[in-house]
Amino acid sequence: MTIGVYMRVSTRDQKNDAQRGEITRWLKAHGHDPSAATWFEDQETGKNLNRVGLKALNAAVFVGDVKTVVVWKLDRLARSQREGINTLYEWCDAGVRVVSVTQQIDLSGTVGKVVAGVLFGLAEIELTHIRERQAAGIAEAKAKGVYKGRKQGTFKADPARARELKAKGMKSAEIMKALGIGSRTTLSRYLQASGAGS
Repeated sequence: MTIGVYMRVSTRDQKNDAQRGEITRWLKAHGHDPSAATWFEDQETGKNLNRVGLKALNAAVFVGDVKTVVVWKLDRLARSQREGINTLYEWCDAGVRVVSVTQQIDLSGTVGKVVAGVLFGLAEIELTHIRERQAAGIAEAKAKGVYKGRKQGTFKADPARARELKAKGMKSAEIMKALGIGSRTTLSRYLQASGAGS
């Protein structure tokens, strides 16, 4: 194989149809058979570096099976500047071409590293702004007395996902990071709710 396609959605409820469609159109437009590419997929937050699909893609890159990586958007690889840049630096050093189809970006070599650094920096700023807007909205709703918070007995993430990650052999700290869980007590509640115990 020479082309590796990477797609990611943040939760199991989300679909990657839009990503697949855009990438398929790009491959065809550039003379590539989509069925000849190897497709790597994850249903994980970009904060989790232990994603199965990404690890498999990295392995294929470093044994030389993948020479071109195609993504829908660079933030599918990672949601933080440091993690994204580290990944792209390693790939560029290995002589891999990285294409982001919706951003119309083609990265390789030294220039690719510099451009990637700027793009991931902008993505991280946008993520910070989203969180700030969410916090401001919640604060305003609380001030008006209309914010009720999450209903008692409900979960921020899917408890079944915690069970899946535990079954894959992930450690508690890794599961907590992947699902955005703040304490081991909360993780225990997730695992108990999913029938996995603590």
